[in-house]
Amino acid sequence: MLSGEEWAIVRLSLLVGGVAVAAVLPLAFALAWLLARRRFPGRVLLDALIHLPLVVPPVVTGWLLLLAFAPDGPIGAMLDRWLGVSVLFRWTGAAIAAAVMALPLMVRAIRLSIEGVDRRLVDAARTLGASRMRAFATVTLPLAIPGVLAGTVLGFARALGEFGATITFVSNVPGETRTLPIAIYSALQTPGGEAAVLRLAAISVALSLVALVVSEALARRMGRSAHVL
Repeated sequence: MLSGEEWAIVRLSLLVGGVAVAAVLPLAFALAWLLARRRFPGRVLLDALIHLPLVVPPVVTGWLLLLAFAPDGPIGAMLDRWLGVSVLFRWTGAAIAAAVMALPLMVRAIRLSIEGVDRRLVDAARTLGASRMRAFATVTLPLAIPGVLAGTVLGFARALGEFGATITFVSNVPGETRTLPIAIYSALQTPGGEAAVLRLAAISVALSLVALVVSEALARRMGRSAHVL
């Protein structure tokens, strides 16, 4: 059985992952649509920048976030001046780190789903008098929804497993930034913490496995829909 402190860690991890994915989903969709449907100068560079967190060490990503959101950083200074808030050593900072790490996976999955929508269906809707926005809302979006959901679930799984960028950016603060991966790391450093590691690792694996199964099921559904079309 999990202790009260361990349940709090699980709840915090779910909160951080959920907020991260919900906050970054509109941006992920916009970037995915832009890459899937538009050709413009710098497109390859934008694609590379989006996927950069997948290839650079997470510690580097966390360090860059720390520079950006520090009190004298470009974003941190604006937050302090306009809102009087700071995300350093807060769960909101952990959500930002998780969102940055989840964004590339979400963009990739959503982009593939949009690219899988037959442009001829959109053109037919436009021919019948639908505006560009209406054709998007009634044709592209419904057909891309399984991929959007798959990307969201996959991003949530990535956010749950985020460690390197989070601990570099917002450190390891009990009850505030100590998510499941950080709690497992802390327990590994504690004498006699093997039992806690086993419990937390089992919860982490179970949550990630469920997310991956759901994501795969949605991806298969998207594939069947595209085949029918």
